[in-house]
Amino acid sequence: METKYLKLIKEVYEQGTLVAASDSLFLTPGALSQQLKEAENLLGTKLFNRLNKKMIPTKAGDKTYQSSLKILEELDSLNFQIKDLIKEEKGSILLSTECYTSYHWLPSVLSKYKVDFDGIEVKIAFEATHKPIQKLLQGHIDLAITSDPIAHEKLEYLELFEDEMVAIVHFEHHWASKAFVEAIDFETENLIIHSEPLETVTIYSKLLKPKNIQPKSYTILPLTEASIELVKADMGIMVMANWAINPNLISNEIHTVKISKHGLKRIHYAAVRKDVIKPDYLIQFTKYLRDAIKK
Repeated sequence: METKYLKLIKEVYEQGTLVAASDSLFLTPGALSQQLKEAENLLGTKLFNRLNKKMIPTKAGDKTYQSSLKILEELDSLNFQIKDLIKEEKGSILLSTECYTSYHWLPSVLSKYKVDFDGIEVKIAFEATHKPIQKLLQGHIDLAITSDPIAHEKLEYLELFEDEMVAIVHFEHHWASKAFVEAIDFETENLIIHSEPLETVTIYSKLLKPKNIQPKSYTILPLTEASIELVKADMGIMVMANWAINPNLISNEIHTVKISKHGLKRIHYAAVRKDVIKPDYLIQFTKYLRDAIKK
């Protein structure tokens, strides 16, 4: 059984509800429920009974939880031992991400990594932001962070986290009263984006392009703060991840709107090459990245 199932069982057992556990695991309740079903299918038995919104562990669930604690504790111990070994290593990691908003959370993760692995220098290749996978395949970077993985024999991916994209509009905008908006709604709007090409913009690649829809116009503005000010002036709408919305920028002048009935979700991955020898510190960094984000 994969460790993700053990962590899931542990959180559901301790939190008592799918909603609370989903917050801890950075998964939607629906995705968590699906993974729980997968775990139960693997074991061939139910682990929890659902009573209203409470998750009541079965005998099998209780036993699995106890074993999960031991296994996860042992894995944590192993990770600490490996970290101690890696601390003595020297090396560097060059990485990039396809989305500028990822740089909101990446620096804080890297600063924590530096405390544990001060012998490893991590650098960000900002110039590879628009084409991180291509740059990875060309050998220009060691690791790429992407929400648009492509199947390639030379690549392998580690899932980092899932987030949701939301629209940000002026509080008097006609979208503000909607429960959610669809692709067709963008046809009448000026869409504020961080950069070109459009294929690198999530709302375009995942929602608008598949439905052959174009916004009325685009405004390209790399700075999030400046983009928010345009929205406050009712000069356009923008789309960004819910976690990337700085609370200090939120006021009663703007409003967030869900995109599509079930939300516009994306999963971020760390990508590395299979066909090159990877030092231990790079392998551990990808796992550190995933765990640090989910804490």
